[in-house]
Amino acid sequence: MSDDIPAPDQAPGAPHPRDTPRLFGQQAAETAFLDAYGRDRLHHGWLITGPRGIGKATLAWQIARFLLATPPAQEDGLFGAPPPPTTLTIDPEHPVARRIAAGAEPGLASITRSVNADTKRLRDQIVVEDIRRLTRFFGLSAADGGRRVVIVDAADEMNISAANALLKMLEEPPARTTLLLVSHQPSRLLPTIRSRCRTLRLSPLDAADMQAALQQTGADLPAETDHLTALAGGSVGAALRLHSLGGLADYAELVALLGTLPRLDRTRAMVLAGAMAQRGASDRFRLLLDLIDTLLARLARTGATGEPPRPEAAPDEARILTALSGTPLKARAWAEAAAEISSRTRQGAAVNLDPASLVLDTVFKMQDTAAG
Repeated sequence: MSDDIPAPDQAPGAPHPRDTPRLFGQQAAETAFLDAYGRDRLHHGWLITGPRGIGKATLAWQIARFLLATPPAQEDGLFGAPPPPTTLTIDPEHPVARRIAAGAEPGLASITRSVNADTKRLRDQIVVEDIRRLTRFFGLSAADGGRRVVIVDAADEMNISAANALLKMLEEPPARTTLLLVSHQPSRLLPTIRSRCRTLRLSPLDAADMQAALQQTGADLPAETDHLTALAGGSVGAALRLHSLGGLADYAELVALLGTLPRLDRTRAMVLAGAMAQRGASDRFRLLLDLIDTLLARLARTGATGEPPRPEAAPDEARILTALSGTPLKARAWAEAAAEISSRTRQGAAVNLDPASLVLDTVFKMQDTAAG
């Protein structure tokens, strides 16, 4: 893939999952896979699910290294079979690990969205031609006893033709082949695909695992990451997106605007709205829409529970949320506003309405809710 086209299976600012040394916070999923392997109940299809950015692809690549580098257990007539493996970790100097790092492992195929040969742009779906490439892969002589591993990332991105082609492979899997399907939204997959896979559900990371995983990325993060952790919802990918697009500052500005309600600081609102309409700000604008959803959800939660979410995601957030949503009645009002605002902003963004107008419309709706 060309250097100027982003890898579809790599979070901006993070190492590729193939090159991520450690997986944090997903011991239950690792243990479940190792238990199946140790009991010789290795399913041919595995569906690795959970929110974006919590390590699903990293786990898939760890499993791939493990399967290709671990020889089948052999019974020893004198001492019996060796104990089953207790970790997926493979020495980075192992030949398989080195071949995978170099993209030269013959027993592994990685399926992602490909580049359209006509437009030279990354497709927005995995197409049937991407899946059909596996036919040639399965036809090659496999190394090391014939084991093969396929990673599909993300399986949600397959169009219907690609999904049906993959389903045929799941229905009649080649011998000694394991298919690892990374899925952010498994409900988007064909039910027949889900039914032919064993599911590994990954969970959002807690604060300690988030801190360790963020440090592993090597990103130039702020010394204090509490606000980042609070907004990211246990997702390293979300945290990196927030950091790279200035999401912390934009969220803090949204909270500060809330602090001026019900008498809105219109000048401040105009500045924020104008920033979203600048050239090259489309990614920042989409993130702001997500941050507005997050802020409204935190407002509703404050009123419903009587306590603001902890930790704070911006300076003075707890005081402002409590002042604006101190009762269950206000919580309901903010929840209703959230549903209306989310629908309006997504529809507006889909038809390319002016970002500044959408932001101002949203802020005015929040002002009405605060005053109601």
